[in-house]
Amino acid sequence: MTTPVAVTTPVIVGNPAYVTTSAVTPVMGTVIVTQAPPALQQEIVLAQPSPQHVWLAGYWTWRDSRYQWMAGRWELPPNSGSVWIAPRWEQQGNAYKFYEGYWN
Repeated sequence: MTTPVAVTTPVIVGNPAYVTTSAVTPVMGTVIVTQAPPALQQEIVLAQPSPQHVWLAGYWTWRDSRYQWMAGRWELPPNSGSVWIAPRWEQQGNAYKFYEGYWN
């Protein structure tokens, strides 16, 4: 069994299984998997808590040797001019590399 860990070099893993979760803990380190991520899920966007809140769309992450859906949520930016850069998967040859989302 291969699982992601906090490292400075990539961890290669592969497994077609996936699950859905609403946990918010980010994946740390570099994660590269050999199985393409599933299609994004449709989400119901709840009412905006305040005009300052920004919607952070859900995304697939890799945990426990499988894909897990991280549900979207409203969040306050750290600063008034901050812009959210969404997490993403990029194909690199026959693998997929995960880039964590962040405030810019």
